[in-house]
Amino acid sequence: MNYRNLLVHLDDSQAAQQRLDIALGIARQFDAQLVGLDVAPIPEAHVVSAIPGAAGMYAEVIRQSDQRRAALRDSFEAACGHAGVAGQFRCSDTSDRRSIVRYARLADLFIAGQSNPNAPETYIHDHVGEQLLMTAGCPVLFVPYTGVFPSVGSRILIAWDGSREATRAIHDALPFISRAQKNIIVTVHGPADPPLGARIPGADMARTLARHDAVIDVLELEGATEASAGSMLLSCAQAHGSDLIMMGAYGHARWHEAVWGGVTRTLLQSMAVPVLMSN
Repeated sequence: MNYRNLLVHLDDSQAAQQRLDIALGIARQFDAQLVGLDVAPIPEAHVVSAIPGAAGMYAEVIRQSDQRRAALRDSFEAACGHAGVAGQFRCSDTSDRRSIVRYARLADLFIAGQSNPNAPETYIHDHVGEQLLMTAGCPVLFVPYTGVFPSVGSRILIAWDGSREATRAIHDALPFISRAQKNIIVTVHGPADPPLGARIPGADMARTLARHDAVIDVLELEGATEASAGSMLLSCAQAHGSDLIMMGAYGHARWHEAVWGGVTRTLLQSMAVPVLMSN
């Protein structure tokens, strides 16, 4: 299995350039096509027309939007050409998440940015990361809005709790896992764990991944609470020099959201390295 169709979200922020660089590197690694998606809402004409004297203002908004989009398209196409990657630029004039999901469902992997409340130019809508995870149908690689990431996927921390979501995430990440220099399966144990006999040990998943020629270590962390499990994973990634965290996002089941939803949100809000999530 390889990633052949990648989607990267583009915007005018500084973080978007690094996100694009990471997407281009992944595209080269897997010989994939890269689609650059620009989602920039434009006010509807009939709404603006209801404001006295707003016709000229609306025309200027459209002109600036077209100018911005043309510059973004030129930058994307130049970057793809320089990297030797087949690229296509796509755009949507609405911030409705359905337009994003439509493109995401045609991709093998979606490279998105971590939400940054201090950068309004990156805004799509509230909780876009969580909505993507629940609706996109493909794995989402979130890139932090701060930091420098010269490599992604060479040293992977795999968060494992034996759940369907974690299993789905591992299979979605197999192209990375099978090529990584090192993978470490990390299980965070706490008082809310199911009985010992009901859990699938990380060592069992390690044997499965070894059949994909993956280099695997296993680590068990004890003493987690719902509030601390996400922080423990982040600290473990830093301690082991991981350049990618991989985990299953919370599911629809309420009990699973109660236990792992907090972990998902912690990583979405506090990630220090890219995080690949599936649902």
